[in-house]
Amino acid sequence: MTQNSNTLIPVIAIDGPTASGKGTVAQLVAERLGYHYLDSGALYRLVGLASSKVGVSTASEPDLIPIAENLNVNFQGDRVFLAGEDVTDQIRQEEMGKRASEVAVHTGVRNALVSRQRAFRQKPGLVADGRDMASVIFTDAATKVFLTASAEARADRRYKQLIAKGFSANIQVLLQDLRERDARDANRSNSPLKAVEGAHHLDTTSMTIEEAVNQVLKWHQAS
Repeated sequence: MTQNSNTLIPVIAIDGPTASGKGTVAQLVAERLGYHYLDSGALYRLVGLASSKVGVSTASEPDLIPIAENLNVNFQGDRVFLAGEDVTDQIRQEEMGKRASEVAVHTGVRNALVSRQRAFRQKPGLVADGRDMASVIFTDAATKVFLTASAEARADRRYKQLIAKGFSANIQVLLQDLRERDARDANRSNSPLKAVEGAHHLDTTSMTIEEAVNQVLKWHQAS
């Protein structure tokens, strides 16, 4: 399904740095509206996981491209399956987040995932979160949001998430990792993380999830 053939289907594109809360906000906005939801970061995490399973380095673009092109992925509710295996928890581990950021710098990998992401645009609408949803994938999105939070707040949120899931975590290591990912995402040559013209800026550092969701819904209703 091409972007041009279904441009009447509304899209809310939410971009922002890692651990900014955009996934939680996007998912809740989608639920409120009865829209489909695309977690584009999960696709890059899946490329990171699939490449790890076969011993392919995140630096090897020629080996990563066919992996991205042939991902056998299935989303069922909030569960993610790779080649029939439930990998939801695996792709949320910090190592996969790091690998996702590393594979995402490759133009060939990003290009391989474009059509797969655009195929999520189905009636009655779509809420998509990622790094380049508004700037590249859904440039005609009805509502564009750039959602941020301070690095310290994001590290604290990630730390609490990991501890709650039973993983060990060090907040200083997480903060350093977030800053490195921010720099890598913002400075890559292809589809760098940035706020596009016309995007609404939403800083969630001091906001509750509910407040952030309501703000996005207000913007969308006014669009």
